[in-house]
Amino acid sequence: MIHESFEIDIDYEKLGLKHDCKKATITTYIKDSYPNDQDKFNRPLIVIFPGGGYHHHSVREAEPIAIKMMDYGFNAIVVRYSLMPNTYPCQLYEACAAMKYVRDNAAKWDTNPDNIVIAGFSAGAHVAGLLGTKWNTREVDPILKELNCDREYIKPNKMMLGYPVISSGECAHRASFERLIYGGTKNELEGQRLEGIAGQDGDLTGGMLTGDRDYLYEELSLEKCVTKDTPTTFLWHTFSDASVPVKNSLLMAESLEANNIPFEYHVFPKGHHGSALGTRETASKNLGHYEPSLAIWTKMFRNFVLGEIVL
Repeated sequence: MIHESFEIDIDYEKLGLKHDCKKATITTYIKDSYPNDQDKFNRPLIVIFPGGGYHHHSVREAEPIAIKMMDYGFNAIVVRYSLMPNTYPCQLYEACAAMKYVRDNAAKWDTNPDNIVIAGFSAGAHVAGLLGTKWNTREVDPILKELNCDREYIKPNKMMLGYPVISSGECAHRASFERLIYGGTKNELEGQRLEGIAGQDGDLTGGMLTGDRDYLYEELSLEKCVTKDTPTTFLWHTFSDASVPVKNSLLMAESLEANNIPFEYHVFPKGHHGSALGTRETASKNLGHYEPSLAIWTKMFRNFVLGEIVL
């Protein structure tokens, strides 16, 4: 297995962005190839964005997901994108860079460049959704100029959003949007002066220095970003999610339907937010987030990726 971690090299200052220099990373989970003994597999590859409210990266939504995908014969990478106090569009740019890296290495990794699936959980699903809805917009052009590639090269073929942060409206996970747009929640920013990020007057400068960034709430509400270019999507959620209400994925499904984008959508009756695989492997302490009834979602997702039913 090719298993290595490295930083995503982006010159944020050149792109007009403030950044705390804690670089985003990629960790690979690539199956070894044996061309002298086996035919090529031309494997799908899953680009995984773990959740954590733009505050941290959930360990339960990272490596365990990648290993499960490998069990299905897929390759995978985990992208640990920038967190607070770093703000939008850093995370979108990092997702673009990750997609370029995957396609650059597709042949070497025995990966099908036409079956690259972005997959995110909670706030990580918001990052995946940003790429899925904005890959063909002017918003990615500055980073594509630096990466020396065109929009089609970073286009995801399919998208999976698990209990996703979608809307900035009434059902919003407000903390995720505040961290993404302003570098922290009001309480977080009042509680500590972020050295080198918060100005002396309290102005938030985690991202581009454009003053009032409230307009981004509307622009980053994913149900309003879906277009005809959004990839086919797999959505799943739990009805009992008390952190990110199921209304988020319902709004996304409605927007996909309105734009004639094929999608598969599953709502499970029970399960805490952050259930990941739902198995013991991704349970938190004292078997928190253990919900075996959810584990079927990975088999459904496997069939979605392959475009066929595998029992």
